Amino acid sequence: MNKQLNGKIALVTGGSTGIGFAAAQELAAQGARVFITGRRQAELDAAVEAIGPAATAIRADASVLSDLDAVYAQIASSAGKLDILFANAGGGDLLPLGAITEEHFDRIFGTNVRGVLFTVQKALPLLTDGASIILTSSTTSVQGTASFSVYSASKAAVRNFARSWALDLKDRGIRVNAVSPGPIRTPGLGGIVPDEARQGLFDALASQVPLGRLGEPQEIGSVVAFLASDAASFINGAELFVDGGMAQV
Repeated sequence: MNKQLNGKIALVTGGSTGIGFAAAQELAAQGARVFITGRRQAELDAAVEAIGPAATAIRADASVLSDLDAVYAQIASSAGKLDILFANAGGGDLLPLGAITEEHFDRIFGTNVRGVLFTVQKALPLLTDGASIILTSSTTSVQGTASFSVYSASKAAVRNFARSWALDLKDRGIRVNAVSPGPIRTPGLGGIVPDEARQGLFDALASQVPLGRLGEPQEIGSVVAFLASDAASFINGAELFVDGGMAQV
């Protein structure tokens, strides 16, 4: 097994399921000590059991600033530094223009934009020079998607964070990149429609992907580990699409 991340300390927000869990699993497999956050203790416990002794769970909501303070206080106390930050926590649901509510907007932007901003900003004192920050954007940031405009706009904001923060942090040699998944087979994707409509959603999305299938969380996790590693040492301010070609053709 490749252990190119030996000695590295990583934080994955939203790390108990889906893409975040797969990324945490891969970072740990490559030698990193990984802290994961999530809102549900049972899922965090299951994730730590699956990842193994390299993982530590911290129950936290990335949109709550006091929770973020507690996360970084624990990392500072037990590890003293942070080399890899995967600001992944986020989500969204469907509402068409005309039905969008303040609650819908505030909840999605609160986690996907405000939460990402303060997750990164509050990490700065712990981040080592030359650290890697990875943000989760989405193919929806560059494609129109009916009934998904608020989520899509939030991910477009995340994409620009990577561009702008790469400049803000250049004097410390900290790289900031975004990974933009296409449709990935996760509980979050399936959860945007009722259970009886889930397979229909998956089939419809797969039909839009040139490779003819949904992606798997592990395929995103591998890209996150690459961006975290020295193999990506000259990749900065970039957006890596992991979408089977969906937004590329």
